[in-house]
This record gives sequence, C-alpha cells and structure tokens, in this order.
Amino acid sequence: MPVSRSLSWNHSVPAALLLMAPFDLLASLAMDVYLPVVPAMTGILGTTPSVVQLTLSLYMAVLGLGQVVFGPLSDRIGRRPVLLTGAVLFTAASFLLAATSEAPLFVGLRLVQAVGASAALVATFATVRDVYAERPESATLYSTFSAMLAFVPALGPIVGALLARHFGWRAIFITLGLLAAAATLNALPRWRETRPSEAPRQGVAFGPILRSPTFWTYTLGFSAAMGSFFVFFSTAPRVLIGQAGFSELGFSLAFATAALAMILTTRFARRFVAKWGLAGSLTRGMLLLLLGAALLTAGQRLGAPSFWTFVAPMWVIAAGIVFAASVTANGALQSFSAMAGTAVALYFCLQSLIVGVVGTSLVVLLDGDTAWPLVAYSSLMALVTLMAQRHLPPPGHTRPSTKPSRSTPSVE
Repeated sequence: MPVSRSLSWNHSVPAALLLMAPFDLLASLAMDVYLPVVPAMTGILGTTPSVVQLTLSLYMAVLGLGQVVFGPLSDRIGRRPVLLTGAVLFTAASFLLAATSEAPLFVGLRLVQAVGASAALVATFATVRDVYAERPESATLYSTFSAMLAFVPALGPIVGALLARHFGWRAIFITLGLLAAAATLNALPRWRETRPSEAPRQGVAFGPILRSPTFWTYTLGFSAAMGSFFVFFSTAPRVLIGQAGFSELGFSLAFATAALAMILTTRFARRFVAKWGLAGSLTRGMLLLLLGAALLTAGQRLGAPSFWTFVAPMWVIAAGIVFAASVTANGALQSFSAMAGTAVALYFCLQSLIVGVVGTSLVVLLDGDTAWPLVAYSSLMALVTLMAQRHLPPPGHTRPSTKPSRSTPSVE
C-alpha cells in the first residue's frame, strides 16, 4: 500500500486556500486581465491580428495540453517540484512579457507563461486530491475555488483596463509577475510534498477512453460550451472597442455582464440539472448555444455592432455554457472511475485542442471584427454535439450529481 504523506500537510482550510488559490486564480487571470489591450497589441507589437490571436489561443491550448504531461510527471517526481518550477516559469515569463515589444518573442513568452500555469495548476489539484480526497474539507476547497474563479472573467478585464489606463499595458504583466512571485515565496517554505510514497507506477491507458462514444459526446459538449466563451473573449475586444467604439473600461464592464450571466445561472443550475439529468441538461445547453447564435446573426444582419447586438445574445449562450458544463465532466467520466486521473487529463486536453484549433481557425478565417466567428463556432459545435448525442445508446437510470462540475483544468 502506498504510504501517504498528507500528514505532513497540517494547514487549516483558510491557510490552505491562501496557499493554493493564487496558483488557480493566476492561470485564469493571465487570460482575462489581458483582454482590454488585445486590440492595441497589433500596433504595439507591429504585427497582425492573427499573430495577436495566437497569444490567446496558444495560452489556452498549452494550459490544457500540459495536463497530460505534468500530471504523470507530478506522480513520478512529486507535486512540490512541479509546482515550484511552474510558478517560477510563470513569474519569469510575466516579467519578460512586460519588457518586450517583439512579436515572436512575445508569443513565445506567452507559451512559456502557459507552461508554467499548467504545471502549477496540475500540482495544486494533485495536492488537493492527495490531502483532502477522503476528507470533508474537499467540498469546501472545491466550492471556494469555483466561486472565486467565477468572478475572474468578470473582474479581470476591469482590472486590466484600469492598469492599462493609468500605468500602460506593461503594468498588466508586471502585476501578474508580482502576484506570482508573492505566491511562490509563500509556497517555498510551506508547500510540503504530498505525493504518496511507494506509489505503484501504472501505464497510461488512453485506448478504452478514446473508444467510448459517451466520453467523446460529453467532451464535445464541454468543448462547445467553453469554446464559445473562448471565441467570445477572442472577438469581443475587436468588436466592442474596434467597431462599436467602447473605451477599454467600457468594454471591460460590458464583458463582465456575460460572466455575471454565467454566475447567476450557476445559482439555479443545480435544480435544473437534477430535474433534466445529464443528457437533458447537455441537450438544453446546446439548444441555448444555437439560440444565442441565431440572435447574434440577427444582430449582425440588422444592426451595427453594439452592446445589444453582440453582448446581450451572449447572455443566452452563457446560460447554455453553464447547463452544459455542469454535466459534461460527469457524463464523460462516469465509466472510468478506475482510471479517473487519466480520463480527466484527457478530457481537458482534448477540450483545449478542439477549442484552440477550431476556435482559432474560425476567428482567423472569418472576420474577427464581427460576430461571425462566434456564430459559426457555437452553431457548429452545438450541432455536432447534438448529432453525437443522438447516436448514444439509451441512457440507463443514472442520476447526475447535483453539483455543477468545474470547468477549469484540474487533476482530481
């Protein structure tokens, strides 16, 4: 039997949250705080919108791909070295991003920043699993993480806009570097190793998971949901600032309403998920994506870019995102309890690949200054998911968990 080292982790829940939460929050904040200056980065870096789009797409893709690298690595060498290495990479990349105006170097540093964020995320949630898997405190930790992360898309762009307005765009990355450095210095003496000693080494078996139609259907649903939000925040700065004439702060406040729509929907999603079940919730989530895409199409055809033609339809899509993402993890992983860690890593990795490749391609190929990339992605992925769902065998009498699943990359 593996010998657990979790006894060395003697932090209270508030102390553990103070220790771990910064790494979870910074990985998401590095996406959202940067959005208000995305339109300006084309001129700052002297490059094209497609290259600037890579600074968003590569970050998200690497954040997910790192799951299948750093998860097994943390099982082999330990959580602490993976976390500290990731934290140092994220910190260094953040400061270097503030110091460069060269497009190739900027894109490369964003990739390094994402590698660091992915490593720190994996180590954080592997530690939570090691220490709290059989303890009631786990529910408190996960729910608190989820609550905090729900506010990052709402507050991050506002913080980024204020920093850029008063101190310039470089202040965004300096702030990320300072926060990461503080979190790293706090973890250095206090984050003890929790990987079970003498843990058995197991091969990574992707085959049974990849052959499961149910796994693919719910992973596609998760990709449809999270990718819709990704395409929204990839195009929103160009539409609202570049076309509709919003200020950076005005854009941030408008963007925040979509995040708030997700937060409000989360408040009552549990009740409806319990009523509709896994399949019913996924179906309704996809239908809301299609409805939002139809409203965006009407706004694009009939009116100029504005809050009401671009942001308000996103509220409908936001509700669909919540209903889908609340059940997709349970649906995808329900048959793989014996290999949950591998299945979770693959679930998030595939989602990141689908979103990164399909979402980025549509933003680049279609006019990123319009709603068309979002219309195309939401419609395409929702229809693919619904078609895949129709080919699943009739569901058994399986009740869903009434607790919405996390939609941020984690290893549990």
